[in-house]
Amino acid sequence: MSEQTVSRPAGATRSPAAAAPARPAPARSGSVVKWALTAALLLFLLVFPLYFDEFWLRTGFAVFGAAIGAIGLNLLVGTTGQLSLAHAFFLAVGAVSYTYISGESGGLGTRAGLEGLGLPPVVGMVVGVLLAGLAGLVFSPIAARLRGIYLGVASLALVFIGVHVINTWTPVTGGFNGRAAPEFSLFGFTFGNSDPQLFVLGVPFREAERLWYLGLVLLIVAYVFARNLLRSRPGRALQTLRDSEVAASVMGVNVQAYKARVFLVSSMYAGLSGVLYALSIGSIAPESFTLLVSVQYLAMIVLGGLGSVGGAVLGALFVTALPLLFQQYADVLPLVSAPGQGGIAAGFAARFLYGAAIILIVLFEPAGLAGAAQRLTSRFRRGRAPARGGPATPPPEQPGSAPTPSDRPAQGSNPR
Repeated sequence: MSEQTVSRPAGATRSPAAAAPARPAPARSGSVVKWALTAALLLFLLVFPLYFDEFWLRTGFAVFGAAIGAIGLNLLVGTTGQLSLAHAFFLAVGAVSYTYISGESGGLGTRAGLEGLGLPPVVGMVVGVLLAGLAGLVFSPIAARLRGIYLGVASLALVFIGVHVINTWTPVTGGFNGRAAPEFSLFGFTFGNSDPQLFVLGVPFREAERLWYLGLVLLIVAYVFARNLLRSRPGRALQTLRDSEVAASVMGVNVQAYKARVFLVSSMYAGLSGVLYALSIGSIAPESFTLLVSVQYLAMIVLGGLGSVGGAVLGALFVTALPLLFQQYADVLPLVSAPGQGGIAAGFAARFLYGAAIILIVLFEPAGLAGAAQRLTSRFRRGRAPARGGPATPPPEQPGSAPTPSDRPAQGSNPR
């Protein structure tokens, strides 16, 4: 059968639909805007200590530490779907390990029996993170056999065990009275008020300013690592595990191995968060690692958005900074009072507020603060899309052509 050739009439031109589709400009411009906003935010955080006082710097450092712990918990709960109430326990492992390894032996009065190894603080931080990860790895076989509320109840036992150990292991933890956390130092540079004296553009950089930059650097590293993890093949395997363990197993994902790995990573994040918490408060005590702390971290990731790394940071900012702001401005806020006065205490008022926020988000915005921000960004991009060349719609698929996959298959899957 001979081929038939169809010719175009003279003077006819190709229609725009037949032309090769150009790359849509709005996507590129949206990426440029995203990078510009990121650079502006980073610049703002870098110059922040030059213009704000110690209260804001201390609050920011507390937010940085909490955000690291929230990212770790979001990898476990939001990405993998494993409910855990033991986050406060892993924070305690990191904080106690740091104070013992980098602290000195002896003390005054009732603390004369304290023990410490006196090693450099950076060693105490690294070992505290590793020990917290090891604790999560030891608990992972139990987590691999449980899920849902049963895993949550099992992990709850770790919190009570941790509080009991902190109360009774007095030579290491200081017991009921707690123990002071040693100052952090790195290669001879002390993150304290002096030694050495430091001035930047005429502004004295004391402990608050130095800890601000320490927390900022650690948060950026933790954020970038988590984002890259979720974009990798193991990250997609974890998301498949959240959707269905049976489907993940059929696709070749080793369910127990991945549960162990995500508990290891999440616990290491919590250990680092515990070290920063000890540096922020200046000491450790049993009441710093109770069940309420685990619930607050769950509130962070629910408010921010389950499965979103940026949402975990936003949730940590909301939950951590709110009580501090209420306490700082208790004299001008209605119904909120300073400690020892009538009215609602700042801590309780903050809990009421973010408790109500959780209810509203669950009802009207299940994706959390990150979902709301993404929806606003999408509306902004759709509003700018017709500016050049009309709406940026993808070209129609030709009959018989295979659809282009949106992403690579997950770990162990068969693309054929």
